[in-house]
Amino acid sequence: MIVRAKASLKEFGSFVKTVVDIEKKITAIGCELHIDCADELIADGSSGKDLWGANIYPEDKRIDFISMINIRPKDNNLSMEIQIPEIRSRVEVIIRDLFF
Repeated sequence: MIVRAKASLKEFGSFVKTVVDIEKKITAIGCELHIDCADELIADGSSGKDLWGANIYPEDKRIDFISMINIRPKDNNLSMEIQIPEIRSRVEVIIRDLFF
C-alpha cells in the first residue's frame, strides 16, 4: 500500500515493513519483504536510487533503519542499516510525518 498523506498504522499490529522514497516523500508499507514495497513504488514511478527500507514499531513509535535493500556499496552504505546520516534523517522525518 502506497502512502502519500497522513495515515494510520492500526491495521498492521506491532510491526510493519516500509520503503520510503526520499525524493517523492511517500512510502509503501505492509509488504512481506522490503523488496516487494520497493517494487510497488517503482511501478508507481519511483526511482530505485531514492528508495530506502525501514521497520516501524507503531506501539512505541520506534523506527529501525534495517533492510537488505539498504546494502549499497556504490552509495557508501555497506550495511543493512542506513549509515548515511542525511538519508537516515530524511527517512525518519518522512515516516514520522506520515504516521505519527
